[in-house]
Amino acid sequence: MAADNPVEVSIDVFPYLRVLKDGTVQRLGGTEVAPAGLDPETNVLSKDIVIIPETGVSARLYRPNSAKPEQKLPLVVYFHGGAFIISSIADPKYHASLNNLVAEAGIVLVSVNYRLAPEHPLPAAYEDSWAALEWVALHGKHEAWLKEYADFGRVFLVGDSAGSSISHHLALRLKKSDVGRDLKVLGIGMINPYFWGSDPIGVEVTDQFRKKIVDNWWMFVCPSDKGCDDPLINPFADGAPSLTVLACDKVLVIVAEKDILKDRGRLYYERLVNSEWPGKAEIMEIEGEDHVFHIFDPSSQKAKSLIKRLASFINEANAAVV
Repeated sequence: MAADNPVEVSIDVFPYLRVLKDGTVQRLGGTEVAPAGLDPETNVLSKDIVIIPETGVSARLYRPNSAKPEQKLPLVVYFHGGAFIISSIADPKYHASLNNLVAEAGIVLVSVNYRLAPEHPLPAAYEDSWAALEWVALHGKHEAWLKEYADFGRVFLVGDSAGSSISHHLALRLKKSDVGRDLKVLGIGMINPYFWGSDPIGVEVTDQFRKKIVDNWWMFVCPSDKGCDDPLINPFADGAPSLTVLACDKVLVIVAEKDILKDRGRLYYERLVNSEWPGKAEIMEIEGEDHVFHIFDPSSQKAKSLIKRLASFINEANAAVV
């Protein structure tokens, strides 16, 4: 009996994905699915809806089961991570983490399911996310849960990893758009932000192995010949918009001690506080943890501390305008 033909790999994007010689895309993680519904541990309700029928972009909406329509809650628009190539709103790890955040912060949350590369090359993820934000501003007020429970005057953009990069770029576009007039974005929460650049900084100088891995991630999805200095991933590259146009009052940057991306998050925070942006920036570092550890183990004590800090950030900014 003849042996099966061995799998021929054309592109290996370790540890997330590989493309076979025949063009088949094999995702090696982030493909699991958890259904929406009532989470008994947190008493948080969720449901899935298609928000951009033309592209199939969907969202998972969350709210506390105990929420009353007369008490409008802050609205968080959330963008998941996964290097723009894996994961979804139905990923069980994200679902568990967002249930925890909604319960802790007492918020309504819209988790955006943008399309992934390589099937949908960048900037598709950014454009899908912007379209989702437009939907929240223009049509979300007619969606039952958002209409009844969400306060469109108290909005936050939150994301982890690639989702943090998305949040940053959306906030840059808000000021000159109708969306920015329809939604009052008070703050941005960035968890382990995925920013990068060609020239190594901090730990990247000595950790050349992981530097090359992250280079490989971006070069796989990079839409231009600027590589790791494309403004989509390097907010300080030539041609990148000024941080002064960020359309929010507060930014929280959360980094992890063992994360190869931590120095980019620190640099973002430092550049922000030293810019002419009129808002307030804060930074939190989690000791002894690596990139998006809170997604992989949402029940750990440090993950709970991260969620509490993010919830506090949302409610502090919220209290300032109430």
